Amino acid sequence: MSTKTEQIPSGDPTASPLAYFGQEVRLERERLGMSRAELGALAHCSYSLVAKIESGDRVPTLDFAKVCDETFPYAGGRFERFWPLALRYAFPPWFRPYAELEWTATTVRMFHPQLFPGLVQTPEYARAVLRTARPSNLEDLVTARVERRHILTREQDPARLWLVLNEAVLTNTVGDPEVMRRQLMYVRDLAETPRNRVQVIRRKGPHYATESAWSLLSFSEGADVVHVDGFPRGYVLADPSDVTTAQDAYDLLKAVAEPPDETAELIDSLLKDRYS
Repeated sequence: MSTKTEQIPSGDPTASPLAYFGQEVRLERERLGMSRAELGALAHCSYSLVAKIESGDRVPTLDFAKVCDETFPYAGGRFERFWPLALRYAFPPWFRPYAELEWTATTVRMFHPQLFPGLVQTPEYARAVLRTARPSNLEDLVTARVERRHILTREQDPARLWLVLNEAVLTNTVGDPEVMRRQLMYVRDLAETPRNRVQVIRRKGPHYATESAWSLLSFSEGADVVHVDGFPRGYVLADPSDVTTAQDAYDLLKAVAEPPDETAELIDSLLKDRYS
């Protein structure tokens, strides 16, 4: 992700989806005669965070949007419906097209040679990764990245995940041992969820020659697309020949990786030996 964001006129509720979302929260809260502290208590967040959301300076979580719908009498579910648009605005402009595609995907296939992909990062791991670029909006970037995980747990048609990782991803320490322990436990849970597949390419085994991190998205309607991570930005490929090449490459990655049923055991071993 880029660490730069667009400059938004302060106080203008039409300037962005974030600003509009915040204005609607403020109007409904004041209509009830509720303080920011009271709303924060219901949403399990601080007064200052409510204030920043209302001013369009912070990204709301899905849980916050749901609390607003439950608390405000005439919300009618509009905060949860509007939330995906507000969230996408937290991403750099170049990443938003991919975020929109990912949100509607039915299957996500990902490969990363060095890090856990953003879609499956815990808050602590994401913060440690994103902090290295020294962004001014670190917490917004962390929130936006972590909230992407909702596609894996949504009530209707959660996306299926197929994740292939180099073994180095499991052993490259990001943050501290506790950060790694939580990250590994989260991915272990994903690996043990029946609809998901997580595979590891061991250091000692054969390797398929690909150094980039990339993903394949599939949908209930329409053709697959490919997203390739890059510096300073990633890009989406929709040309059928590019998609076919990526599909073949992913088949080869799965073929050289260890079976999915062995992933949990490998993670358990690493948790015991390195992060206990």
